[in-house]
Amino acid sequence: MDNELAALAASGATTLVSLMVTDSWAHARELVGRFLAHTGSNTAAIADLDDARTRLLTTDATEDERVTSDVRAQWRAHLQQLVEAGPITSDDLRVLVTSLQRFATTSATRGGTVYNDINGGVQHGPVIQSGRISGLTFHLQQPPAPNPG
Repeated sequence: MDNELAALAASGATTLVSLMVTDSWAHARELVGRFLAHTGSNTAAIADLDDARTRLLTTDATEDERVTSDVRAQWRAHLQQLVEAGPITSDDLRVLVTSLQRFATTSATRGGTVYNDINGGVQHGPVIQSGRISGLTFHLQQPPAPNPG
């Protein structure tokens, strides 16, 4: 495989892995799923995508870089194998990478406001909505006991 194709596969894998932990993942997954279907890849490749995303989202901070690197290498190798085996051309891969990069750019630049509404009961501590939190500690005081009198 020539250097250009290797770089293209590496770029595709890097972008794919970065999208796995963003709000754009559902759209990117659908795009990659259609791409893999055209290559004749079986549904195991889609399951591998989902497993990789789960690994990225559930890893702790101390293993984060290693897991990210492992997943990136796995998908770089997979994309390279698809090109080398012939079900796709370098142009097909280039179109996929360009589309994934567009998702990544949109995800990175899209701002938004999140509105949360909590109802039903009383909350005596922080309420958090987040995609990923690691290494967070809360020190909470118990609310005063109700006065029986």
